[in-house]
Amino acid sequence: MNGVASRLDRAAARLEAAPFQNEREKRMGEWSQIARRIRVPLGFVLAVLYFWQAQPTWRSMAMGAIVVVPGLLIRALASGHVRKNESLATSGPYAYTRNPLYLGSLLIGVGFAVAARSWWVGVALVMMFFAIYVPVILDEEAFLRRTFPEFEQYARRVPRMLPGLTRAPSTSGEASSGFSLDLYLKHREYNALLGSLAMMVALAGRMLLFRG
Repeated sequence: MNGVASRLDRAAARLEAAPFQNEREKRMGEWSQIARRIRVPLGFVLAVLYFWQAQPTWRSMAMGAIVVVPGLLIRALASGHVRKNESLATSGPYAYTRNPLYLGSLLIGVGFAVAARSWWVGVALVMMFFAIYVPVILDEEAFLRRTFPEFEQYARRVPRMLPGLTRAPSTSGEASSGFSLDLYLKHREYNALLGSLAMMVALAGRMLLFRG
């Protein structure tokens, strides 16, 4: 009887909490939509402030590049495995982290913060990640749960952001396909490489122009 009463109490508690949970999910969904719209223009604003405050040196740029390059590589590999809205990506980098594209972007951002030798860039990066990208990630995961029944099993095996040390078994047949150059080109992921090279050139130009 005690066991039955305990289960009834837990069920009642879940029912009482459901409206509040639904309200939180609704607000999170609304903010994620706003975050999607403002992240690009906010990125341009951050870029202007970045070059205004940057104080790069050859050493800081080299140290930053050490972090940027792995970020670019992770994004490039991930883009060759993801088929948006068609199938759940579980192969390649997706076997180690559920969000390799965002992980790669985070590493790229940290690398450029190091290259700029600006602490406030690092602070702005962290704030932007938690205020903009975390809600977007959660909203995308909600979409994947609704679209792909196998996502729950995949999510239990693979961490959300920081990669695991071991490769998780794939939950779909996608693992056999391997990296696709066509997908890489389709997603235009080479723009991340070109953009990073352009930023490094711009940092070098700023350093040479304003040195001394």
